[in-house]
Amino acid sequence: MFTGIDEVDWASLRHAYGSAEDVPGLLRGLASADAAEREVALDGMYGSVHHQGNVYDSTLACVPFLFALASRAEVPDRGAIVELLVSIGAESTGPPAQAAVRAGAEAFVPLADDPCPGVRRAATGALVRFLDEPARVLELLRRRIAVERDEQVLPTLAAALGLFVRRHPAEAAGAVELLAAQSGPPCSPGMRLAALGQLALGAPERLPADLVPTAVRLLRERSGRRATGPDRADPDTLVGRIRRLRPSDEEGSYLLRTLHRALDDRVADRIALLVGQLGSPDAMDRCNAVRMSAGLFREWRADFSAPVSLLGAQLEPLEDQLRDAAVSVLTELFGLAAPAADELHTLVTARPDLWVHTWERGRPSLGGPLKALARSGDRRAVPVLGQLLAGPVVPAGLGFEVVHLGPAAAPLAPALRHRLGQVPLDSPEAAELAAPLLAALTALKDPAAVPEVLRLLRGAPDGLGAREALVGQAVRALDALGTAARAAAPVLRGLLGTRHAAQAAGALWSAEGDADAVLPSLLRELTHGRGRSARTAAEQLGRLGAAARDALPGLRVLAGSGRVWERTAAAQAWWRIDGDPDPVLPVLRAAWSENPYARGAIAECLAVMGPAGAPLRDLLTAELATARRHTARPGGYGSHDIAQDERLLANCRRALASQ
Repeated sequence: MFTGIDEVDWASLRHAYGSAEDVPGLLRGLASADAAEREVALDGMYGSVHHQGNVYDSTLACVPFLFALASRAEVPDRGAIVELLVSIGAESTGPPAQAAVRAGAEAFVPLADDPCPGVRRAATGALVRFLDEPARVLELLRRRIAVERDEQVLPTLAAALGLFVRRHPAEAAGAVELLAAQSGPPCSPGMRLAALGQLALGAPERLPADLVPTAVRLLRERSGRRATGPDRADPDTLVGRIRRLRPSDEEGSYLLRTLHRALDDRVADRIALLVGQLGSPDAMDRCNAVRMSAGLFREWRADFSAPVSLLGAQLEPLEDQLRDAAVSVLTELFGLAAPAADELHTLVTARPDLWVHTWERGRPSLGGPLKALARSGDRRAVPVLGQLLAGPVVPAGLGFEVVHLGPAAAPLAPALRHRLGQVPLDSPEAAELAAPLLAALTALKDPAAVPEVLRLLRGAPDGLGAREALVGQAVRALDALGTAARAAAPVLRGLLGTRHAAQAAGALWSAEGDADAVLPSLLRELTHGRGRSARTAAEQLGRLGAAARDALPGLRVLAGSGRVWERTAAAQAWWRIDGDPDPVLPVLRAAWSENPYARGAIAECLAVMGPAGAPLRDLLTAELATARRHTARPGGYGSHDIAQDERLLANCRRALASQ
């Protein structure tokens, strides 16, 4: 197995953490008779030699030894070694790694018939990926399917056939026929599900008309077989219950994820499939469904009331894994979580221990169930939030969630003011503590908060950016309070020569309505301010209306700048001051197409413009007709993406109604 390993100059090779001189020990560890040692060695291979999917010169040097290990029947856990080889040769690793694994691809042929199911599971896909003989590969898969009986291996054969269809379209007909045959009786439910998923990806014309009901039925049959199988724990025992609740059915998750991915924009079918999953009697199926629902909600627009109601049904206090997964999804839905609000309220009432989440480090934060209830806009969250505000420690971020309750949160204003007055101004955390409280009081437009906000402005300490952060937050709050903030006018005037000039000028305008007092500062920031300052100045100038006509030349220049947010703000201000939509609408149209994240502000502006914005009606109607969320993007997501998209849709409807 290790012939020649000592002849490699490992010290001169590199991995993620430097010299690869430890790699021979890792390779030998993979062959150890001790399971713990093998696990440590495999972890080391993924942690350094193949760190985060990367390939180094030491990774390539390992490939021949990994093939040797995988081919020796006496080596335990060879399936994991084959999986490592497949990962090293993946398309994302680059030509050298692919070539290294492809050079040894013949070794995968006997491994596909290996007595060990784990080896067979990994080797079938490797045949398709690395053996450059499509006809031979298809025949090997055909023979393997005819004799395979292991329920864990069969779905991987379907996945290999699906991969074959996508990689070799010219030779795909035979693989499609095999998949079609495996999608019906007498094949097992798991194999049929796997075959349907692969047909959906590569040959959707071969799918049955009743795909979703069929998939739901097969899922339940599969779960029933798993529940009564030999390796299923006694359902009446504590261990059995934990296993039922733990989302450990990775194969089932993969089968349904594949089907969801294949259905893609067939959102109605995906909702029906999700409803079937969430209605399963098997807790693992439901837990998998909860996790899959998050991706559907984040990416697509639809009526999700049915699956959201079923998410609420997963909140029973005894089912911890399901509950936590469902709460995690519901917190991202904001107003869309309303169909589950009753269940959220029941959970919040029954489990005060879930009101606050305590972390190993840092301040406690608002617990998921209460956060989801507040974000849904349900006024029943108000009394509980009031109790927390009266407690010894206010959970981090509580005020940010108050914002979503609207006027219903008005009874919390006195407690919010009291807490704001207790923020220690000499603390480096002052801005962090004040921000959520200020956000809540700003949303409530509480005029009685002016003294506490002025305290922040006057007493914010210098250094470490604490003063700058606090001042910015406080000025925004005063701006929202309007004429109630007249007492703050002297302090705001003192800020007109600082980096907060544009925001302070806006707050001063809100408090006093004197354009002459703020126009010079805003014109200066519009012309000479950088980045955000110029944009803020444009936004504030638009509020002055015709009184800011002297700003039109500067706004025209900014509307032609290279930064989309500045162009958008300048165009909106230009229209509010001048009232002529003709030069403004082309700027807004271009920004709409250039940056989807600017659409919310543009739609809001069009709602204010009314009939003057009618030439952009096509953008609004097209957005409302688009099934995919404007925040959907590959490779990541934000916790407020759904709320931002729903706000855009509401603004589009409002703008159309105003025209």
